[in-house]
Amino acid sequence: MNNILSKISKIRVSVSSSTCRSLSLSATQNKNYSCKLLVVGGGSGGCTVAAKFTKRLKKDSVIVLEPSSTHYYQPLFTLVGAGVKPVSATCRSEKSVLPLAATWIQDAAESIDARKCYVKTVKGDVINYEYIVIAVGLNNDYCKVPGLSEALKDENSGVSTIFDPAYCEKTWRDMRRFQGGDAVFTYPNSPIKCPGAPQKIAYLADSYFTKANVRSKANIVYNTCLPVIFGVKKYADALLKVVERKNIKVNYQTVLKEVRPAEKEAVFYNTADPNKEFTMSYSMLHATPPMCTPEFLRNSPNMTDAAGYLTVDKYTLQHTKYPNVYGLGDCTTTPNSKTAAAVAKQSYVLEQNLLNTMKKDEPKEQYNGYGACPLVTSYNTCIIAEFLYDGVPRETLPINQARESRLAYYMKRDLFPFLYWNFMLKGNYNGPEFVRKIINPFGNDIFFLRFNYDIYVDRKVDCKKVKLLM
Repeated sequence: MNNILSKISKIRVSVSSSTCRSLSLSATQNKNYSCKLLVVGGGSGGCTVAAKFTKRLKKDSVIVLEPSSTHYYQPLFTLVGAGVKPVSATCRSEKSVLPLAATWIQDAAESIDARKCYVKTVKGDVINYEYIVIAVGLNNDYCKVPGLSEALKDENSGVSTIFDPAYCEKTWRDMRRFQGGDAVFTYPNSPIKCPGAPQKIAYLADSYFTKANVRSKANIVYNTCLPVIFGVKKYADALLKVVERKNIKVNYQTVLKEVRPAEKEAVFYNTADPNKEFTMSYSMLHATPPMCTPEFLRNSPNMTDAAGYLTVDKYTLQHTKYPNVYGLGDCTTTPNSKTAAAVAKQSYVLEQNLLNTMKKDEPKEQYNGYGACPLVTSYNTCIIAEFLYDGVPRETLPINQARESRLAYYMKRDLFPFLYWNFMLKGNYNGPEFVRKIINPFGNDIFFLRFNYDIYVDRKVDCKKVKLLM
């Protein structure tokens, strides 16, 4: 009996010792980092800010926390969905786009303690910082729409989305397979990145169906949660003409609630009366999923609003509670259109203001809400919407950009990706303001000039021999 008890005791000691060694080894594997500036997120905003500050600060002062090994230029996903580009044309390795002088930690944030100035990662590492920039973007929240994730994974479901690199080429395959019936496109009841994309892919589908000689058999429907087709009236008026010409049915305040892939049916509700539901059949369904901020932000109520968005001053981009915290891009509360063009402008404002904060000065630079949305309307035409806060147009070219043009399309397809990869991500592009000052110095609201004493503008100026019209 004593021998048995002795053996059991030895086993317990052995197990206990083994467990302790395991725990000790796990603890020693967790790392503790410190830096001047921590950039959380290696997307458009994070890469751009990291590039700017590695030029400003000493070597090894900047850490970038980003889990993905691939960086995507997401504005091209629309053209991937229409067969213009392969998804491979939209991506590069994360390592190749991050600045060499930055330290890249390939991990994600699990929690943040803004009071104690540290971030804990999913792998258990701790990153201490003096200053932090949060640029983590938005995640697709497929679970909000029952049946959507299942349908996307089914190659033959007829359901796709251009908001995910895993599925945007499926949109193109669905277009080619389409032989007629209802083609339904949706806009969710949540903030999304690139708000123009849900209708752009509908316009391209119309163009492709026409080319494939199936447009007469197609009923194209655009269901949007919004009460208008676009948030800026100047461009909304132009887009209403586009949908009328293309015979696209638009249902406002209409939200996708459920997808039934087996029946090829989609359930919708009206935002004015959520209890009022109706079902639509589809041959093709392009679903824009609801979106949300990453979980660590949603679990940080002292830093976010009720929806989980980082609360920053909409002009300075500084956090409303913690002065050493800044944010930019899709994950913040700034009431602007969530686009890459907005990030270009925001990155400059943030750079100047954070440098001031590092010098113990007040932030002085102000973000004016600038955003841009190239609204592709066919395989060779596009409207370039540019605007500030409150929907005020702010156009770069000395033409009416609400008109569809070939030039705008090729800018969208070729010029903007070139600027993104070669200038913006390297910290050398702050938006088109410098171009605007050169080629459109009088502002975006000049419609035409008549040199026989008449200049037509939408604001008053003091000038001799100039007739002013409002």
